[in-house]
Amino acid sequence: MQPVTESEIRTSFVNCTRGESRRAHLPDDLDAQRWDDLDFLGWVDPRAPQTAYLVVPRDAGLTGVRLRRNTASGRNARMCGLCATTHSGQGATLMVANRADQRGRDGNSVGLDLCADLRCSLRARDLVPASASAPVRETLPVEGRVARLHRNLDAFVARVLSP
Repeated sequence: MQPVTESEIRTSFVNCTRGESRRAHLPDDLDAQRWDDLDFLGWVDPRAPQTAYLVVPRDAGLTGVRLRRNTASGRNARMCGLCATTHSGQGATLMVANRADQRGRDGNSVGLDLCADLRCSLRARDLVPASASAPVRETLPVEGRVARLHRNLDAFVARVLSP
């Protein structure tokens, strides 16, 4: 992923108002991101942990998606719908995005279990240590994991954008 600016991020959101976009708390460490290792920029709002964001580079430009996080604890193992990492406990959580059209403004949404910290790109590349309690280890090579992450990410964003 290429580095992005605050302005580019704020104008990329497709499922929230301009006011909500202006009020979003962006990562403090934008300049320190490992851009070459990222397929998308994802973060949890530090002041509102029930809110998270994805900013995805696409052919038409950046697409930003605001998410609502399910912060309830869980004990069952869950698999991230993007990177397919299996987590026990709270390592993965349901995240829900309003659709990007009138249906979204009417409350229609799509959801997916995602890594709670949104570090899927780093997990796909083995740049984040695997949890010792993870019940399943990935055997697909890194290139295959990254390709799968791209397919899953594109499919999720398409669901948010679909009429």
